[in-house]
Amino acid sequence: MNNEIIKSEINVNNNKINIIRIGNKEYISLTDLARYADEDDPRYPIQNWMRNKDVIAYLGLWEKLNNENFKGVEFDTFKNEAGSNKFKISPQKWIKETNAIGIMSKSGNNGGTYAVSDIALEFASWLSPEFKLYVIQEFERLKKNEAYQYKLDWSANRMLAKTNYHIHTDSIKENIIPKLTEKQKQYIYAEEADVLNVALFGMTAKEWKEKHPDLKGNIRDYTDLKHLLILCNLENTNAELINDGIKQKERLIKLNNSAIR
Repeated sequence: MNNEIIKSEINVNNNKINIIRIGNKEYISLTDLARYADEDDPRYPIQNWMRNKDVIAYLGLWEKLNNENFKGVEFDTFKNEAGSNKFKISPQKWIKETNAIGIMSKSGNNGGTYAVSDIALEFASWLSPEFKLYVIQEFERLKKNEAYQYKLDWSANRMLAKTNYHIHTDSIKENIIPKLTEKQKQYIYAEEADVLNVALFGMTAKEWKEKHPDLKGNIRDYTDLKHLLILCNLENTNAELINDGIKQKERLIKLNNSAIR
C-alpha cells in the first residue's frame, strides 16, 4: 500500500479547506470545515456534532463497513450514551476507544482533525446544507483538476520507481520465484497468461484456484507489488520472444530464469 501523503486544498466561499490523500483515500479537514461555524475554536462544532445519537450511529456503521478492526462493544457504549446531557466525546476519544479509521486527529500546531469524504460531507451538511453543496462542488472540481491528478500520478510513479530500485539492488532470495520442474518445462499451456503464471508463481491459474477455493479473483489479485512489477516486465519479454518465433517451452524457461534474476 502506498502511504505517500498528498496535500491539497479547496476554497469554499473564502474558507480554505485542507485535503490530504493517503493511499487511495481523501481526507477532508473537519477543523477547517468547523471554522464555518466557529472560527476561533473549531473544536466545539466537531464535538457538538459527534454528541448526536444519529451521528454516532452513522460513524459506527461506516466503520463496520470499512474497518475489520473496529471495536463494536466500545461503539455500543457510545451509541447508548449518545444524545444525553452527560455524553461527552472528542475525535481523539472516538479513535482511541473504537480503533476508528474514518477520522484522524492530531494535536499541536500542525495538527487537526480529518475525515474521509463520506464522513466529512455529513459534517458539512450538519453545519449547513448550502455549505455542503459548495464543498461537494469544489471537492469534485479538485479531483478533476489536472495539477491534482499530476500529483497522484507522480506519487504512483515514485512508488513504482522505489519498488523497481529495490528489485534491482536487493539480493532477492531464489525461493521467491520457484524454479520450474521438468514436468512444467515439457507441458504445453493453452493460455499465454498461464505461461507467465507458471514462470513467475510456479502454478497455473487453475492450480492456484484449486488451492484457494474460498478466495475470489485470481492469483494476480493476491500478489504483491514486487511480483506485479516483475510480471509487467515478463509480459514485455514474452511478447518479444513470440515475435522472434521462440517456441513456448523455450520461452517458459527463459521467462522463469528472467523472473529469478
